[in-house]
Formats: sequence, structure tokens, C-alpha cells
Amino acid sequence: MELIRIENLFKTYFLGEVDVPVLKGISLKIDQGEMVALMGASGSGKSTLMNILGLLDRPTSGKLWLNGQEVSRLSADRRALVRNRNIGFVFQSFNLLSRTTAVDNVRMPLSYSINGWSNNEERGRAKDLLQRVGLETRFDHIPSQLSGGQQQRVAIARALVNHPPILLADEPTGNLDSVTSVEILEMFRRLNREQGITVILVTHDLNVAKYADRVIFIRDGLIAKEGSEAGQPVNSDGAAGSNGNGSGGGNGHSYAAFGNGHSAGARSENGPSRSAIGSELVPRGDLPSIAVAPAAFASSFTGGSAPLEAVAVAEPTVVVPPSIAPASSAPKPAPQPVALQPALRSVRFRLFPRTFGTALRAIWRNMFRSALTALGIIIGIASVIAMMGIGQGSSNSMKKTMASMGANMLLVMPGTATSGGVSFGSGSILTLTPQDGDAIVRECPAVTAQAPIVRARCQVVYGSRNWVPMNIYGTTADFLMIRDWEGMDKGAAFTDRDVRNSAAVCLLGQTVANSLFGSENPVGKDVRMQNVTFRVVGVLSRKGANMVGMDQDDLVLAPWTTIKYRVSGSQLSNVNQSASSGATANSTDTGQQVNSLDALYPNTSTPLYPTASAIEAADRPQPVRFANVDQVMCQAASTEAIPRAIEQITEVLHERHHIQAGQPEDFSIRDMTETNQALLSLTSQMSVLLLAVALISLVVGGVGIMNIMLVSVTERTREIGLRMAVGARPSDILRQFITEAVILCLAGGVVGIGIGIGFSLFVRGKWHWPSEISVPAIVASVVVSVSVGLIFGFYPAWKASRLDPIEALRYE
Repeated sequence: MELIRIENLFKTYFLGEVDVPVLKGISLKIDQGEMVALMGASGSGKSTLMNILGLLDRPTSGKLWLNGQEVSRLSADRRALVRNRNIGFVFQSFNLLSRTTAVDNVRMPLSYSINGWSNNEERGRAKDLLQRVGLETRFDHIPSQLSGGQQQRVAIARALVNHPPILLADEPTGNLDSVTSVEILEMFRRLNREQGITVILVTHDLNVAKYADRVIFIRDGLIAKEGSEAGQPVNSDGAAGSNGNGSGGGNGHSYAAFGNGHSAGARSENGPSRSAIGSELVPRGDLPSIAVAPAAFASSFTGGSAPLEAVAVAEPTVVVPPSIAPASSAPKPAPQPVALQPALRSVRFRLFPRTFGTALRAIWRNMFRSALTALGIIIGIASVIAMMGIGQGSSNSMKKTMASMGANMLLVMPGTATSGGVSFGSGSILTLTPQDGDAIVRECPAVTAQAPIVRARCQVVYGSRNWVPMNIYGTTADFLMIRDWEGMDKGAAFTDRDVRNSAAVCLLGQTVANSLFGSENPVGKDVRMQNVTFRVVGVLSRKGANMVGMDQDDLVLAPWTTIKYRVSGSQLSNVNQSASSGATANSTDTGQQVNSLDALYPNTSTPLYPTASAIEAADRPQPVRFANVDQVMCQAASTEAIPRAIEQITEVLHERHHIQAGQPEDFSIRDMTETNQALLSLTSQMSVLLLAVALISLVVGGVGIMNIMLVSVTERTREIGLRMAVGARPSDILRQFITEAVILCLAGGVVGIGIGIGFSLFVRGKWHWPSEISVPAIVASVVVSVSVGLIFGFYPAWKASRLDPIEALRYE
């Protein structure tokens, strides 16, 4: 049955401006089960013809049929599928992957098969074939550990692993010694005779051609001569001839010049049948025996030691391998034509896990280069993680520092007095009272707490030690809640009852406590301020410096009533204790204002009570305690509620202070949110800057990935050609190289994440830098790693997939 047919085949290579015709109109037919030799001198076109028959190359013109189907114009993907399922290649230079074991070399075509073999099935099948070609002890040896004959046997096992009906061998014995050459050729002949495989040998050696049933001599791109009958030798010019005595007779020897293998050879009267081997005639019975028995080869295609019976092929291909019959003269069954339209989408889906495994093996074979390739990504990702950790740690540290100054804090300050065009500054008039603070909490839903503050400046004395704190505040217990300072290092805070009773109790900051008491516990001890004895009831927890570097622990807290009336010496005064000037709202002489409580709010245009003279006021001092405070500290319900809280506080104070529309306000409200936002914005900008620097490292690493992958494509050009020859489609090559790039980037990303986290922890422990592990940065790093692999790995992968199989195989 006709298996291969070509008609008027031309092939011309275009080398710049020069056209080099190689095949010049060849037409021939090859039947199923034939063993054919394409013979000719170097440059005659025999290898080009074999490449076209194997769908590695395309003809310039002409047509090629396989089993009655025209295949010369198939797409690259479908040509690859036909090669993988129907054609096995045995190359002169073996074309084994140098750093790959014999098993992995043999299983390579299965990686691109549509059968869906599992990893264990692939390895099992490869080992079975290696065992049947006599390499059962060489499974895990790489090509450099094998002899030339053993490498060729690995190549033959690779060509047969998919049970192809066609075997193409290009100068299969060119690099072998004569004894090994005989073993390989006998192996081909047994496969042809016992398995029905169509074998096409390409050679320039007449002794190799004698093993074929049919010799086609090619000269200058044309078929010169052809011998088609066994026993008819071909002379040097390609003409079929005789050995002088035909099939034997007289006292000569009968020769089987072609070694067709149908029988042991006809014997003459006086001598045995012989075959021409090498440069001398060796009797057929003296041929070196090959390491594999015929039955063993037969059983390798039936899945074990089963007898040689008909076997059907499960997958649709161009040609179904013939039924296997015992070595006899029984005719070989003809193949059955099948369709050539496999579902490529399902093929791609099934091949993806294999592509991943193939990519992993390729990376493992070049571990040192792969590590260097991933180094740029490792550095880039480590930089991103470390920079993001340090940046986020700094930002959170800044937030904690701002929170330590008071979360969502608002400061209500008294107004400014002016006299003769001279302003006395904020707080120079008496406009805020403790009752204002109570009204703010009561009537402003957006305010959750308030604390009046009275400031003082004096020495704190304990025994023979003294210290002048930076701040002495008279306030209430809510001050600690507003400042987020409720945690006490020792003792407990004073209460609202202490405030009402003007109790002489106080709280010390860490700096004051250490300065006055050292290692001694201050709780329960007495200190003096302005000759007033205070009992220390607690020591505040450490707060540290604020945003401007001021020590927040250099502080003494006491009830505001005690500080106001006993430390500052105020009784019934309308003068702010913290003001350096004695200016009043109406700019009158301060010497005339003696202990008067007639005007609650001096800036109001209409007094609440009739104005008394200075003498009357001095004669009738009021026992009612009415005093101003230096400021009122308020806490908004949330950061978002601060603008609403400001509006509500303003409305309440306007009503309480009788401020009419258009009149100047006698208070001011300071919002700490703007300062916080400015600092947070600065921190964010620094984090973005650090991230940008780290991303530059990632880009550099990505360029390194692309560069190394391009070098890898050039270095592995022959490997790419070999993979295409055994059935890899361009999309498989594209997917493999992209997968390799993604795996390298992903592995580099994982290592970089570990290094980045380790560096962040190191700087935090060694130099106490504010550094935190950023989970979003880790997730982003993984995404970026994969993206870099896809982006920078695509072009090298695309370039590899565009290589022509035959050109890639010829690459040096």
C-alpha cells in the first residue's frame, strides 16, 4: 500500500541575492513497510529530501502525501502533531540533550504527545525501551557518560517511544565504528521486518544502503537510478547490476547485496551466503549479534512479553502503525487512513502540566545560570520588601507619635487683647472658663471629652533635689484619656473629686520622677511646688519626644483648681495667669481692676451687672470662685468628625460669650489634623520614593531576565530544533520559555521576599529602625514577579517559537 508520495518536488534556498536550487523536481513513491535508502554524495539533496519527508522543511513547490493525505501545506502546529505521532528521527549526531539523563532524553516526544501520559507512565515507557535496546544500567547517565553506540541506541529509543509507523535515519552510522554500525543497522532491519515500520535511511555509504530493500540514488537534486529488487546491488554510478554469478552457481558464493532479511540468504553449492559488511565480505552467519532479541523488540510495542499479534493505535494520526506479525514471510497489513484534525484546544490544555515539568527540568539542568538569572529579581524584590517595610514602619511610628500627642485633639485658646494698636498675643484676655468646657461636652455631639488646662512654671523640690519641669499642668482626669495616656507606670491617676476639693496630689512624668527620685519609687512621697506640698499618687508611662523633639515626659499633672488657686496664687482674678501682660478687654489700666467679678466676659458690649467703682469692688470681695483657664483641650469623636466638632464648638462659644454676627471672636480653635496630615503626606511621599527606587531594581532585574533568556534561546537553538522535530509545536516552545521565565521570576520573588523580611527584621533589631512586615507588599511582590516573567520573558519565548525546525537543528 502506498504510504508516501511526492510529485514534482522543488526546493530552493534563498541566500541573500543568490538562489541555490537543491531539489529539482523529484517524484517518488514509498510503500508501507519498505526499507528504503536515499543514497548520494554530499550536497546531492538527500538530506533535504528527508527533511521534507519528515515535515521539518517545506518544499518550494510540489506536493507531499502521507497515506493519501496532502500534508505539504499544513500549519506549523499540525505538522508538529504529525511528526510527533507518525515520524521518528534518528540523527547522525544523535542530538541528545547534553545535561539530560537517558530516560529524560527518551521521554521527550511523550511530553508533546496528545495521549496524555502521566509522568510515571512516561518514565516507565522510556525505561522499558532503554532496557530493550540493552541500556538497562544506563537510565540515569547523561550523554557524556555513554559511548557513541549507546548514545545512538538512546536516540533510537527516543524515535520509537511514540510507536511511529515511519522511521527516518540520517547517516545513522556516520559517527560509529563498524561493529556498532552493524548492530544499529541490524536493529533497523529487525524493526522493519518484525514491526512493519517503514524505514528510510539517508546515507552516502554503499554498505549501509545494502541493508535496504530499495535504494534510490540522488544526484544533483534528481533521482538518478533506483534498485528495487533485493539481491540487485547498486554500483558506484547508481545502476543496478550483478555480482558476476547472479544468485550463485559454479564455485562462487551467493551474495545478498541488499541484506533484505527475509531469510538467512541462499547458499551456493560451495560456500555460504554472505553480506558485504565494511570493506570485506563477512558470512551471514558470522554477523555480530545485536544486544536485543527480535522478540524483545516486538514485545516493546505490545506492552510486554505478549506474542506478536495485531495491535491497534488509540489516537487518530495520519498513519496507523501496521499490525505486528511474527518474523516470517507473511505479508504486512496495510495501514488504515484516518483523519488529520485533532482538537488543538484540548491538546493545549492537556500539555500545560507537561510544559511546566519540562520547564522545571530545563531550569534544573542549568541551575547555576538560572540562579544568576534570578539574581536581579531577588535583589529587586528584596529591595521592595525592605523599603516598603521601613517606609510603613516609619509611617506607623509617625502615626503613633501623633496619636501620643492626642488623638483627634482640638485646642480652644482664649482671645487676644489689643491696646493702642499693640496686640498682647493669644490668651492675653480672660475668655475661657471651666464652664465653657462643660458646655462644649454637653452641647456638642461631635465632642466626646474635654479638659481645662492651667499652666504654671516653678521648681519641684524633693528633699535636697529640685527640678524645673518643662510643663506643669493643672487639669482634670480626662486629660489622660484625650492624650491617650491612661496607662500608668506606677500608682493611679487623681480623680474628679480631687479636682473639686483642690486636693494637693500630682502625677509625675518619667523625666521628673527620674530626676527627683532616681531609682526610688515616688508614689506616696511628698514634693513641694511654690511651698505647697503635693503627694505623688502616680507616675505616668513613658511617652517620649513629640514631633518637634520636645520631651513629653518632662511633665507634672495636678488638679487644675489646686494649680490655679494654690500654686499660681490666683483667687478672684480676671487676669490670665499665663499672660505676660495685664491687658484687659477694654484696655483700661490694670491697676484699677481689683478682684472684680462683675463682668463674666469682658469683651461683651453690654455688662451683665452695673459697673461698680474700684473702691466698691475692693470693699465687697466676692467669695464665689470664678476663674479663667489657659485653654480647653477637646477630643473629637473621630478624625472625620473634626470639622463638625469645630462648627459646634464655635456655635456654643458664640452663644455663651454673646458674640454678635460680625463681631470678632474672643477665642481660637487649633486643629491638629492639618499638621498630622502634612506629616503623613511627607511620610507617604518618602515611602513612594523608596518604592520607586526599589522598582528600578526590579526593572533592571527584568532586563537581566530578558537578556539571559535571549542568550538561552541562542544557546539552546539546537535543543529547540530537536524538540520541534519530535513534535513540539511553536506554541509549546513559546509556553515553555515563558514558563521558564515565570518560574525563575517567581522563585526569585520568593527568595527576595525572604531576604527582604530578614533585612527588615535585622535593621529593626540592630539599629532600632521602625520597620514592619508589609503583607500588601508581599502580595504585590508575587504579582510583580509573575508580571516581570511574562513581560520580559515573552520576547525571547516568541523568538524561540519562530525558529524553523531544520534551521535550528543545523545551528552551530
